[in-house]
Amino acid sequence: MKTIPHWINGSPTEGSSTQTQPVFNPATGEQQSHVVLGSAADVDTAVEAASLAFESWSESSLSRRVQVMFAFRQLLLDNEEELGRIISAEHGKTVEDARGEIMRGREVVEFACGLGDVLKGSYSDQVSRGVDVHNFRRPLGVVAGITPFNFPAMVPLWMHPIAIATGNTFVLKPSERDPSAANFIAGLYRKAGLPDGVFNVVHGGKDAVDAILTHPGIEAVSFVGSTPIAKYVHEQATAHGKRVQALGGAKNHAVVLPDADLEFAANHITAGAYGSAGERCMAVSVAVAVGEAADALVEVLERKAREITVGPGDAPGTDMGPLVTKAAQERVENAVGTAAAQGATVVVDGRGLKVDGHENGFFTGPSLLDHVTAEMDAYQQELFGPVLAVVRVDTLDEAIELINANPYGNGTALFTASGEAARRFQRKIEVGMIGVNVPVPVPMSYYSFGGWKDSLIGDSPIHGPEGVRFYTRPKVVTTRWPRPAVQQAAAGFSFPTSS
Repeated sequence: MKTIPHWINGSPTEGSSTQTQPVFNPATGEQQSHVVLGSAADVDTAVEAASLAFESWSESSLSRRVQVMFAFRQLLLDNEEELGRIISAEHGKTVEDARGEIMRGREVVEFACGLGDVLKGSYSDQVSRGVDVHNFRRPLGVVAGITPFNFPAMVPLWMHPIAIATGNTFVLKPSERDPSAANFIAGLYRKAGLPDGVFNVVHGGKDAVDAILTHPGIEAVSFVGSTPIAKYVHEQATAHGKRVQALGGAKNHAVVLPDADLEFAANHITAGAYGSAGERCMAVSVAVAVGEAADALVEVLERKAREITVGPGDAPGTDMGPLVTKAAQERVENAVGTAAAQGATVVVDGRGLKVDGHENGFFTGPSLLDHVTAEMDAYQQELFGPVLAVVRVDTLDEAIELINANPYGNGTALFTASGEAARRFQRKIEVGMIGVNVPVPVPMSYYSFGGWKDSLIGDSPIHGPEGVRFYTRPKVVTTRWPRPAVQQAAAGFSFPTSS
């Protein structure tokens, strides 16, 4: 049985702990490897390597750091197919979907390649007689990322390229459910010329997480996951003097007005709801049908859901793969049953799906629920599976009120042909990322990603300009160079002025 080790100081290492956890192939239900679970001692080892590497890496030229990023970007491109298959085998998503997440992660690497412009400081001449002021940004030191199973390549790539390109060193704690992508990417960094110790991977569970949150050698922590854990990470890490990015859960709505092209809207909502088996923090989990759009929308959504091909992620023609674990499969199917018991209409029932030749896989089909209300569990909970709930309202203002009352504020979308309605929606909605006729409004890498309310704990979004600010801190320098024997003005004891 293959063992997946840590990656510390430029090479694989078994670490100090003998604990392991099985890693499954979700399409077959069979264990395919096991991953070592790191201890606090392993985190110490990684931080020690990263601290030593920081001494030289932080003093390397920006040109040198960008050259590594350019080489790393090309290696991601050259190895996209292999990395996609590694992700598919452990996560369950289709290879095509995995390649899509690699591409979106690569966009952040490309942003990091252009940091020369972003990191430019400013200079003010003659702010007082003979006095000039300039500023620049410096890296923090050793920083860490704790990332979820649903995007084993993309979410870490939203963190470490910017951290490393700005001169920091990095310790990654990926999900133990699909850990191989992190080690593969570490190998690409080495091939790109990144010095040993700049990028490290420590696998593990809560022990490793707690060691990262409390380690005195770690300056900042980036986290993406559920809201309860995001709150825990933010509380613990800030209590130990660290900067924190903590992105939590979501309940993303797509509002459909009667003037929308229903075929277009249903196509995109279906992809947004069931792509990656709904295991996305930006997945569309609620369709809000406004007025007379409701019956026709549900009819088209039902047809689209029944057309989805469910199967192994590496099989040609598969639209949707299995869920990541047996527990996830059971949780999602139980949620559909609960919705029916609470009064929802199960239009499409994905429970009990069996895929030929993969009968033990963690498969469930797309489920479509109609007449869902805000009081039902299917609306209130983040199901993180291929379940789309339809809520019916009478007006756009009622849809806005419904969304604004939700505790989450990650992403939302509006399907309409009305510019007035779109403008009103985007100004009144209390959500961080908005799409107009775009179901999954994940911004490009040169913008920052982050929601509102319980979807972002604290105030630090991820990647883009906010990412650069998060991984650096400013220095402001005030200088005077007096001419000897000419400028010998006496110093005053009162507070200095700029005259």
